[in-house]
Amino acid sequence: MTAEPSENRVPRSARGPAAGVVALVVLVASGALLYDVAAVRTGHRAGAWRVRIAHELATRHLDSGWVLAAAGVAAALGCWLLWLAVAPGNRRWLALMRPPGALIDRAGVAALLEARALELTMVADARARVNRDRARVTLFGSADLAGAEAALTAELERIALASPLRLRLRNRPAKHRPPMH
Repeated sequence: MTAEPSENRVPRSARGPAAGVVALVVLVASGALLYDVAAVRTGHRAGAWRVRIAHELATRHLDSGWVLAAAGVAAALGCWLLWLAVAPGNRRWLALMRPPGALIDRAGVAALLEARALELTMVADARARVNRDRARVTLFGSADLAGAEAALTAELERIALASPLRLRLRNRPAKHRPPMH
């Protein structure tokens, strides 16, 4: 039984459509300005829209309602773009196979892998790092890497991510810590 592709879609950030709109507006505006500048350089007259904007900028006072409204719109657009730049996206989330649209935090997947690794024999400590396509687990101790890989692969299958992670294991000697008094 295979899931439909629409069920396993990776979540997209809200920044994508906003970035597309901004890119389209900048592309159209810069294209029109470049065309007009090239026309003037080749001996043609400047576009009426450019002449009018230059005249309005030269004659309108800064306390005019239109200037203040345009400045407010530009400031609001700038604040919105700044918020989109610093707002967290969906990079920290991984999509689950079932139910459709369910997500799990990458740190949660790392915690599950660490907890499963600590259940293995001869593992003193474990550290896991998970990104969008790979899980890196460092085992501290003298664990059997083949058995650890099988156990951690089974844990990843139990989590049932929409797109499976590549598992990379490393084994390091256990850190010696003096007993606490």
